[in-house]
Amino acid sequence: MEEDTLLVECVPNFSEGRRAHVVDQIVDAMAAVSGIKVLDRHSDPDHNRSVITFVGHPEAVLEAAYRGIAAAAQLIDMDQHSGQHPRIGAADVVPFVPVRGVTLADCAALAQRLGQRVGHELGIPVYLYEAAALRPERRALPDVRRGEYEGLKAAITTDPSRLPDYGPARIGPAGAVAVGARPLLVAFNVYLSTADVEVARQIARAVRESSGGLPHVRALGMLVGGQAQVSMNLTDVSETPLHRVFEAVRGEAHRCGVEVASSEIVGMVAQQVLLNAARWYLQLDTFSLEQIIENRLGSLCCPE
Repeated sequence: MEEDTLLVECVPNFSEGRRAHVVDQIVDAMAAVSGIKVLDRHSDPDHNRSVITFVGHPEAVLEAAYRGIAAAAQLIDMDQHSGQHPRIGAADVVPFVPVRGVTLADCAALAQRLGQRVGHELGIPVYLYEAAALRPERRALPDVRRGEYEGLKAAITTDPSRLPDYGPARIGPAGAVAVGARPLLVAFNVYLSTADVEVARQIARAVRESSGGLPHVRALGMLVGGQAQVSMNLTDVSETPLHRVFEAVRGEAHRCGVEVASSEIVGMVAQQVLLNAARWYLQLDTFSLEQIIENRLGSLCCPE
C-alpha cells in the first residue's frame, strides 16, 4: 500500500480540563507537526481531563504524540492535580488506533517506539498496555492505573511488579504515562437523575465486565457537574453494541429508582455505531445504507 494512504489515529488523554490555555499549548505542540490533523478536543472540568483526537501518517502521529507528552510534562504538575477520573500522569494515556492501511500490530510497534523514546529522552516512566503490552498483566488499562498517581509514586520504588517498561523507576511531577495500541472504542457517559454518586457506582458495578456484567464494558461511577454519571469505555461495540449498554444502564437505573437524564459520546465515534443504534431503536429491519442520502450523493459527480 502507498505510504500516503496509511492512517493512524491517536487519542491522548491529558490530566488537565480546567485551564484552557494549558490545553491550548499542548494541542498546539501536536498540531505543529506536518501531516497530522486534529479532529476533536474534549475537556471536562470535573474529570479535570482533556481528550484530544488526531490522525495522520504513522510517523507524523508518533512525533505529534511525543511532543504532546513533552508539553504536558512541562505544563502539568501532578502533585497539584485532582479530578474525578483515574490518572497516573500529566499525559495519562496515549493509545494508537489503526484506521487505514495499518494493523493493530503496526500500532503496537509505534507504541513501543514512543515508549522507549519518552522513557529515554524525557525521563518519564512508561507502561505499555493493550496490544502493545510486554507483560500479560498489563494488557488492561485499569490494572496499569491501579492506585493512580499517588499510589504509583509510592509503589514504583518498592514493588517490582510496578517497575515501568521504559524510563526510570521513580515518579516526578509529570507522573507516568500509559502508551498502548487498541481498536476503535466508544467513550460513552450516561447521566442520571440524581446527585447520589453511590447509585452511579452501583450501576457501574452491574454493567462492567470485570464485575460480571457486559463483555467489553469498563465502567465507573462519578459525580460530574452535580449529577451522578456512569462513565464507560466500550472496547468492542461489534460484540457489545451501544444500544445494549444504554439499555442495561437504563434498566439498572430503574431498579435503583432513578432515570437516565442524558448521555454523551466523548471524542469521535464510527458512523456504523450510531447507525446500528438507530436500526435497533427504530426496528429498521430492512434498512440499507443506500437509503442515506449523503452516501448516495457522495458517489455522484456534479456537472460543471
